Amino acid sequence: MSGPRVLFAGFPFPPDGDTLERRLFGDDAVLDYARVDRPDAIAEDRWRSAEAIMLFRFPLTAARIALLDRCRIVVRYGVGVDRIDRIALAARGIPLCNTPDYGTTEVADHAVALLLALRRGIAAYDARLRDDLPGAWTAEAATGLRRMGAQRAAVIGLGRIGTAVALRLRAFGVAVTAYDPYVPQGAELALGVGRAETLEEALDGADLLTLHAPLTRRTQGMIDAAALARLAPGAVVVNTARGAIIDLDALAAALRSGHIHAAGLDVLPEEPPDPAHPLIAAWAAGEAWIAHRLIITPHAAFHSPEAEADMRRKAAETAALYLREGRLRNHCPPDAR
Repeated sequence: MSGPRVLFAGFPFPPDGDTLERRLFGDDAVLDYARVDRPDAIAEDRWRSAEAIMLFRFPLTAARIALLDRCRIVVRYGVGVDRIDRIALAARGIPLCNTPDYGTTEVADHAVALLLALRRGIAAYDARLRDDLPGAWTAEAATGLRRMGAQRAAVIGLGRIGTAVALRLRAFGVAVTAYDPYVPQGAELALGVGRAETLEEALDGADLLTLHAPLTRRTQGMIDAAALARLAPGAVVVNTARGAIIDLDALAAALRSGHIHAAGLDVLPEEPPDPAHPLIAAWAAGEAWIAHRLIITPHAAFHSPEAEADMRRKAAETAALYLREGRLRNHCPPDAR
């Protein structure tokens, strides 16, 4: 009798003889690697026969879930589960787990790197020197520079990544105020940061804003025009969480008005973004009003060889543990935030 049949839906990793997965799932497991770019490219019978689904960035809709005749567990490579119908999965009795601890340091480093690059004018200096050397050889070639220790940052979400960002910013002398209604009282004291009881309190007068919350009904569009207006004039906004947390039109207006000096976006509401969106089009064309004030990276904050190895191993461990012992790790039930 063969071992479990595991479908790797959208498997993003380079083939290496499946050594890692084989070791964790067992020599008798049937490992079905689907290296495709959309879920409908995987034949229905592969979904129906799978006992475990290892899911990368694919959505998992109720219609797809209806095909899971033998599935016992779905494991998401990564943190966010907003594109998965958790209610439909739960109705079929299939637990969903994620991999929340694989790229914490990478995302935290990326967020702080964006803040530093924008607040210290790194992108502007480099671009202007390439355009006009030696004419741009002046400290005045970049605007919006501030001493890090003279600023206050609002860290929205104080989970693994938000905590790592808060500690990194403290090392630069930044005063940190965190907002996360799900974190127990007193957690902020252990980190040496301030605690805001409301989003508005965290945002009011903040010079830096960095987002580390999941995408939920409550957080979608949370950073809108009113929220951005609460930040200090000339603030810098960074998002390495989920694109839809920020109202992109509101951000564009705040950048154009100058109330927001700069933004760093690793995530966008639509990925890849629509090149016709006014902000994206202006950024791509290097229009003068936005030049060097917006940095976009391709949802890559998590990425490093080390993080990739952790993601792959931890996801497979989670699935294999449940298949062998019925033990759930990093479970994401429908009522979880």
